[in-house]
Amino acid sequence: MSQQFKGWQFQQYPVGLPDHSTVSLVEQQLPPIAAGQVLIRNQWLSVDPYMRGRMIDAKSYVPPFQPGQLLEGGAVGEVIESNHNDFPVGSQVMHMQGWRELAISDGSDLTPVGGHGLPLQSYLSIMGLTGLTAWAGLNKVGQLKAGDVVFVSGAAGAVGSIVVQLAKLAGAKVIGSAGSDEKVAWLTDTLGADAAFNYKHSTDLGQTLRELAPEGISLFFDNVGGAHLQAAMANMQDFGRIVSCGMIDQYNAAAPVAGPSNMAEFIRRRIRMQGFIAFDFMADFNEFAAEVGGYLASGKLHNPETVLTGIESTFDGFLGLFSGANTGKMLIKL
Repeated sequence: MSQQFKGWQFQQYPVGLPDHSTVSLVEQQLPPIAAGQVLIRNQWLSVDPYMRGRMIDAKSYVPPFQPGQLLEGGAVGEVIESNHNDFPVGSQVMHMQGWRELAISDGSDLTPVGGHGLPLQSYLSIMGLTGLTAWAGLNKVGQLKAGDVVFVSGAAGAVGSIVVQLAKLAGAKVIGSAGSDEKVAWLTDTLGADAAFNYKHSTDLGQTLRELAPEGISLFFDNVGGAHLQAAMANMQDFGRIVSCGMIDQYNAAAPVAGPSNMAEFIRRRIRMQGFIAFDFMADFNEFAAEVGGYLASGKLHNPETVLTGIESTFDGFLGLFSGANTGKMLIKL
């Protein structure tokens, strides 16, 4: 039988920060499932900063949203109708048809989850692409090693908070930036960062880093870009490594943003900088899951979440990512 559901539809490409003219909450009808298909009731949705990039009509590693299209994002849910032998009714699955209450799939885009004693939503955060991003960025791109001096920008966010903890477990000295005094205290008191600072209260980020890391930064995990990147470059050790994960500082810029003015530091300090996306490292997922899952099961990792409830809260949760409304992963519970 057909099913009525609510979902968020993309309306127009925004200039600057998206607003409620960018999207709208609509009701649609799903047809009955066909042979080989399943119907999924989504239970948890992920909202992520990278989705802002899909609201720009330009070629990237994922195609832009098109006006009239339902938005997509990470989701986990339960199969409630099935014509697929591999996914019977009751199966818990992860997929990318989020921002909606129901989804139909032929199974090709589904990943079975659950059965490991972990909360279902953890597969959208620490045990999913968020955790893989932190783990791969540190280990595969940044070549993390014991004794590193690691600076993490946006350290109280979904990825940053995991980076802080994994770096500490590897024996690094860790410094983090965040946008409130409460988050700064949480980074040091709960996550174990050696030092943290409120970047909104720093008049000179470079000087702040010199005081907190007089020995210099060997590995910078950058989620912010902009002034954070310039300050870190001025304080890198020779042959330092920069992992470029995100640049939330400029996602909503209405015009092109100038880069750091101290690019000569790349030559003088022989710095290596590499950007990446989590999908580059899907072949390493089992290695990641074994290591991070082991830490999680033994209580060595915190899995911070900010949870909003209801499909109606999805877009507000997304906007909250750009104002610092989240500590850890921003999730929507349906």
